[in-house]
Amino acid sequence: MAETALNSDYPQSVSPEKIWAILQEAAGIHKETKLQMQETDRLIKETIEIQKETVEIQKETKLQMQETDRLIKENAKQMKITDRKVGELSNRFGELAEHLVAPSIREKFNELGFSFGEVSRDKEIVDAEGNSVAEVDILLENGDTVMVVEIKAKPSEKDVKEHIQRMEILRRRADARNDKRTFQGAIAGAIMGKAVRSHILKNGLYVIEQTGDTVKISIPEGFKARSW
Repeated sequence: MAETALNSDYPQSVSPEKIWAILQEAAGIHKETKLQMQETDRLIKETIEIQKETVEIQKETKLQMQETDRLIKENAKQMKITDRKVGELSNRFGELAEHLVAPSIREKFNELGFSFGEVSRDKEIVDAEGNSVAEVDILLENGDTVMVVEIKAKPSEKDVKEHIQRMEILRRRADARNDKRTFQGAIAGAIMGKAVRSHILKNGLYVIEQTGDTVKISIPEGFKARSW
């Protein structure tokens, strides 16, 4: 009885087929694990390569941004130089235009029947307290009319707007001084664009243009000068 009980504690015998099946399954698991490890290794290597490429791209992007910043600064510097040169050139044109306009402008307007006697250049207009309210390039006057001439190298619509504002200021100043004379305006330009010329005339201002070594006053048919 004791022997029978002892023998019953041993595991039952396993067939060769089952052992073979277990070995095959173990081999398959080992092979799959090896493939997974190889795939993991491949992914790690790809990740490392991607990280290296990302670092290179970041370096290249940084260099490109530095170059872009340099170009922007250089361009801004060039624009400042260009603006300054344009401003200087504009001033020279303005001086040239004033020298062309001033000597003959009274004669040109008098040919239109104005009879101006007094001509002032670069005149500063002040109020009752002596504060400057406007600056006028050329002012032509008689007992009835005051002609206010603004000179620009190349007039723009903005210049027209500013001159109209100047005329309104002069009108208010004249009223404060009980000056009953009529005020009219004109814009002279060394270079006069067609659209700007039309805009000046539309606003009732005389157009003074360069012609050779003198100037002409353009008065198209139907033009009506504005009075302040």
